[in-house]
Amino acid sequence: MTRASSLWRHRDFRLVWAGDTVSVFGMQIVGLAIPLMAVQLLDATPFQMGLLAALEMAAFLLISLPAGAWVDRWHKKRVIVLGDLSRAAVLALLPLAWAFDALAMWQVYAVALVSGAITVFFDVANQSFLPEIVDTDHLADGNGKLQASQQVAGVAGPAAGAALIRLIGSPVAVAVTSVCMAASSMLVSRVDHVETPTPREERRPMRVEIGEGLSFVIRHPLLVRITACTGISNFASNILYALFVLYVVRTLGMAETTLGLILSVSAVGGVLGAVSAGPVSRWMGEGRSIPFTAVLMPLAAVSTPAASLTAPVPVLLGGGFVLGWAVVVYNVVQVSFRQRLCPQPLLGRMNASIRFLVWGPIPLGALAGGALGSALGVVPALWVGVAVMSLAALPVVMSPLLFMRDLPRELDALGSDA
Repeated sequence: MTRASSLWRHRDFRLVWAGDTVSVFGMQIVGLAIPLMAVQLLDATPFQMGLLAALEMAAFLLISLPAGAWVDRWHKKRVIVLGDLSRAAVLALLPLAWAFDALAMWQVYAVALVSGAITVFFDVANQSFLPEIVDTDHLADGNGKLQASQQVAGVAGPAAGAALIRLIGSPVAVAVTSVCMAASSMLVSRVDHVETPTPREERRPMRVEIGEGLSFVIRHPLLVRITACTGISNFASNILYALFVLYVVRTLGMAETTLGLILSVSAVGGVLGAVSAGPVSRWMGEGRSIPFTAVLMPLAAVSTPAASLTAPVPVLLGGGFVLGWAVVVYNVVQVSFRQRLCPQPLLGRMNASIRFLVWGPIPLGALAGGALGSALGVVPALWVGVAVMSLAALPVVMSPLLFMRDLPRELDALGSDA
């Protein structure tokens, strides 16, 4: 781990930051291109869109726990580099199939499932790598910069992706993402930091190591509440997400460029959230900012189904902006808290356990969204998603967090005991 008075002068962090920025920019494009490919080229139904969204995230439910234990045993930089290269190769299969007039829905499903599995390893390694290269006092700053880049990519990605799709089509836009992934891997490969994974003779059985990660999360009095809030919120938001492209393009009759604008404005809110997370948590208090943003999220999400009742564009723009801000402030505060809480040898398993518990509900929410959309209609399904999201705030609102200005440093002792 290298100490630097400013992360701007920290070479390894700059390379990781640049690689992450290129990677998330590409993922923003493909995140719009693949659903539009399904809707416009393959005439997907609401249930098929729900299944597609579920397959993209299914690996977090199926393999994230052993992935965390494996990542703790491996060189995290190598996992990140190989992950980007593998995703580039897998995504390139879709434009190739389209070029030979052989594109089918099963291929889109397969690419979503495989690239999602690669992403599990990539994300666990990526989030566990930051505490390896920067000291604890710079974690919040580092997470804020990474979140800012992700949100800037979120601003430019959907707008650029929508324009690119309109100009050259969704399959070629997916090919552009493959190039972004390859560029990201080259940047991260230049990081100088040398990791020291746990020696083979000191490793315990996989089941024991997985249990340690889960136990650390579930037995911590604040972390378990934050995890419950995030998991329920992710389940609910993916009822909305699974149907959102279908809703905007078919139900509201908007063009791809308008969809891109809505997603970009939401990401502008996220950029503001990344920039303001530190000042907001200092002014409001680290502890209180978590329940505050958890309550604000479902209030902002009301704008999605409400757009069908009134002027849709301004309603979706305003609601998306507020939702983007709240989500990022919430994430910066709680991710920084758990990174400093957890001892480094346990980081991969802790992050994997968190991903299992909070991202595992995502494919279930997407499947529920597709099923509800088919059974009730798209708009009623969106209202159900908002109602469930409002319940997500309860674990943190009905907790000591509501009365805590700061998350006490002495809680770190619990991490040391683990």
